[in-house]
Amino acid sequence: MTRVLLAGVSTRGFAQSAARAGYDVVAVDGFGDLDLRACAREVRLARVGDRFSVRAALAAARDVTRDAVCYVASFENHPAAVRSLAAGGALWGNPPAVLARVRDAGRLARALAARGFPTPAVRRTAPRGSLGGRWLVKPRASGGGDGIVGWRGGRVPAGSYLQQRIAGVPGSIVFAADGQRAVPLGVSLALAGDRAFGAAGFRYSGSILVRPEELLFGNACRLAAAVTEEFRLVGVNGIDFVAARGVPRAVEVNPRWTASMELVERVCGISIFQTHARACAGALPDVDVVRSSVAGAHGKAVVYARRDVTAGDTRRWLDDPDVRDVPAVGEPIGRGHPVCTVFARGADVAACHAALARRAAQVYRTLARSEARTA
Repeated sequence: MTRVLLAGVSTRGFAQSAARAGYDVVAVDGFGDLDLRACAREVRLARVGDRFSVRAALAAARDVTRDAVCYVASFENHPAAVRSLAAGGALWGNPPAVLARVRDAGRLARALAARGFPTPAVRRTAPRGSLGGRWLVKPRASGGGDGIVGWRGGRVPAGSYLQQRIAGVPGSIVFAADGQRAVPLGVSLALAGDRAFGAAGFRYSGSILVRPEELLFGNACRLAAAVTEEFRLVGVNGIDFVAARGVPRAVEVNPRWTASMELVERVCGISIFQTHARACAGALPDVDVVRSSVAGAHGKAVVYARRDVTAGDTRRWLDDPDVRDVPAVGEPIGRGHPVCTVFARGADVAACHAALARRAAQVYRTLARSEARTA
């Protein structure tokens, strides 16, 4: 059996996909959730305090015997760390040189503009005489919307850049690539800063997988093809965009497993990990899973703690197929940190969002009852 090392802040979704496909999984992870431990041979935590640490992940992975290595967020922001991670096994994913180029927001914007794609402007320095509301300040090592704020003028903070703020609907396309071609796997709407799930600002709150209308689907596919060709992407990848009138404007490329891919696997019945492994070897899927399999709206949401809480006996949560990323029994969870992930479906986007909100409310009630019993 092929042993695969998976490393990143939250590996559970990719690890479950790998285990279902018959791989032997060792995970280096920032949470160590119960459902991750149920599918992996071994789980090693990589935290400094209550935060995931890339450096700690490298240390935890150093003596793991593996045949192959895959990474999830936030390794894409650390090409040198990916190089070290891959020293002990074949790298299944985009190599460090590709990460350095595709995660450069300025390079991405220039490359897409040169190919005729409308793209938000990117600046390293503050423009003269510009109103602050037209720009967002984004960390160069961005992830999940953390640290993104509206620019109010003044100097651009160190380690950040400005990206033009554009109107539209946030979403993403996920796809498999072989370095030359891209095959779409799904198009989803993105939830960000959603208070129903305890989030604020631009923080990633979830995704709703939809059957896209033809104009947006076609344009998103062309965008994925252009990025793949320009940067030689391999494996599974995602592009975050803001869409208006069927035109997606790329704001970021995620050159690895992304959160919305789990919805594709659940709804369309394909193995994302197997698709990733085969794409890295040059074999792409030949089915149009986006338009042939998606009916209605299918969503997931990350439920964040609204105050400091302690998880109760969460083992029962494992029996619910619509709750994942289950915290350990008695685990302290700080305000603003993720509690778990919930899934729901609906006839349309509004119905799906309402169902997700109800599931989140149920999680909050469960936490409150657990704390009341132990008070």
